[in-house]
Amino acid sequence: MTETPRRARMAPVGERASVTPLELFFDLVFVFTLTQVTALMAADPTLRGLLRGVLVLSMLWWCWVGYAWLGNVVRADEGIVRLVMFAAMIAMFVAAVTIPEAFDDLPGGLHGPIVLAAAYFAVRLMHLLLFLAASKDDDGLRRQVLRFAPSMMVGTGLLLVASQFTGPVQTALWAAALLGDYVGTLLAGASGWRLRSPSHFAERHGLVIIVALGESIVSIGIGVTALPISWPIVVASALGLSVCAALWWAYFDVVALVAERVLTKASGEQQARLGRDSYSYLHLPMIIGIVLLALGLKKVLGYVGGADGHTLADPLYGVPLIALYGGPALYLLAHVAFRLRNVHTVNRQRVIGALLLLALIPVASQLPALAALGLLTACVCGLIAYEAVRFAEVREKVRHQEEITTSGADPQLSADPERTEQT
Repeated sequence: MTETPRRARMAPVGERASVTPLELFFDLVFVFTLTQVTALMAADPTLRGLLRGVLVLSMLWWCWVGYAWLGNVVRADEGIVRLVMFAAMIAMFVAAVTIPEAFDDLPGGLHGPIVLAAAYFAVRLMHLLLFLAASKDDDGLRRQVLRFAPSMMVGTGLLLVASQFTGPVQTALWAAALLGDYVGTLLAGASGWRLRSPSHFAERHGLVIIVALGESIVSIGIGVTALPISWPIVVASALGLSVCAALWWAYFDVVALVAERVLTKASGEQQARLGRDSYSYLHLPMIIGIVLLALGLKKVLGYVGGADGHTLADPLYGVPLIALYGGPALYLLAHVAFRLRNVHTVNRQRVIGALLLLALIPVASQLPALAALGLLTACVCGLIAYEAVRFAEVREKVRHQEEITTSGADPQLSADPERTEQT
């Protein structure tokens, strides 16, 4: 029997694996996806445009999630997996390029909705085949992949059907396709999924949060590219970057550390379910929230720069204003759900912060766009400052848990600021 050439083999991921350069390269395609989704919503700043942007983002997020799980089973940069990853990147990039025509085909050329559906199918099919190949010596994983396959086929099939329709029917079919994919994956269970390196899995999702925040920063710059620099633009840019920094702090200062430790401590099916719920599902509203913020920031910078005849006195209104405040609110609420799933407690201050942002939308609609951005910045940065001061001692314990563990302190308490404080 001929042995498989070494260069074509799949290399398993080690327990202490880190994100590979090829995975980072793959994420660059996802960066472009986020930029395209923001542009899609900016071109149609209505509730319909907002819904369509969220649907497209949810579809491409599920592609990214699939390869995040695959890259935690077999190394993305070894053997045949490397070549298939490049092929998947090409298909995903084609899908991203086609996003402006995801729902409405432009005159001339290929039919946009069909091209997008076909590219999406190619990305998902390559992922499924790679997982089947990777599970040849793992019966549990093979059974799990086979249980997962029907939801993938239903989702991609409905997307192909949707490409033949327009208007509300098309949008409804898109929603049905994603519902079938997401719910089907949930119903398939998690007993066979494998997380061979929890730290790699958590790191991969942390990096995609940075990618999304980077897209928000890009939106700040793109919003004023063709405009002469002015003090309002300087101030708005500083405020926008401050909001992005606060969202970064909200995730990486403590939340990401605690979540990774909880995931690492779990094992078996419990660990797989935790990874699926906390990262595959609950990171999606975080990403959506960041993209909505990017849309709002892009519009604000246009307003303060005088684009389309706007003046400094003009208020931001409608969907862009909802996105500017609703995006961070959704991001904070996703953090609340993330913590609830991981340590089973509720972060009350972030719930209050999210509700406050939503309540301030009518107030912000009466303010000039720059003042509305200033109010948002004050609220988000104020929340982070409150947490940093209120839980300063516990925060230090969480961030230096190794030293605390060796000194005999209870590491379980340091995983939950409110529980530690109460204790």
